Amino acid sequence: MSVTSRYREAWEGFWSEAPGEQGAVFWDAEPVLTAGVHLALFEPHLADHGLPMLDLGCGNGTQTRFLADRFPHVIGADISAAALDHARRADPAGQARYRLLDAAEKGAVQTMHAELGDTNVYMRGVLHQADPEDRQTLVDGIAALVGERGRTFLVELSEAAKPVLLGLARNAEGPPPKLAPVFRHGIAPGEVADDAIPGYLNAAGLTVLASGELPLTTTEYRPDGTRIELPSRWLVAGRPT
Repeated sequence: MSVTSRYREAWEGFWSEAPGEQGAVFWDAEPVLTAGVHLALFEPHLADHGLPMLDLGCGNGTQTRFLADRFPHVIGADISAAALDHARRADPAGQARYRLLDAAEKGAVQTMHAELGDTNVYMRGVLHQADPEDRQTLVDGIAALVGERGRTFLVELSEAAKPVLLGLARNAEGPPPKLAPVFRHGIAPGEVADDAIPGYLNAAGLTVLASGELPLTTTEYRPDGTRIELPSRWLVAGRPT
């Protein structure tokens, strides 16, 4: 099984039209406000800091490059070739490697695990955008990449984010400029119940080691100048020890 063609095509269209500069995309906030905050929560639970670090759903690679400054072997993976083009252009020094990957496709995941071995996986805001029928398969793919020694950090919009997003979408003047292309390409966030994600992880053979709530910072601002933040939940998971 692989992700639906609708999902793949939506992301390819989005990234093909996205501006190249950092911060031009709604969720492309500065790493110190995103991956930096997440890493402080993730690192204490890593069983092996020397394992490869995979940024799954890396997009244009802003967070990937931040991780590459802190880990020896970092790979950015995405389902969109256009996203990876952005990531490679933004990383001329080759701090990280970039790979096309459908993590819901069992064969592709097995091939990557055979190459990398057990891997630490960082994933920010991917499950809530995936079609419901793809979510368990995607988490199964993460579990296969993590293997026995790796850990995964997931951060996803919480149920409380829906009214915030609906309010932005229904604004009389239209959604904020950076959010409008997301909706236009059919990538409007879906609903993932807060208690569903631990269920996906457990079904994939992973144990939740830590979790909490955290605002997900975006690059967009409200008319009063305050930055838009979306309620989110984070989890760290790995194999039972």
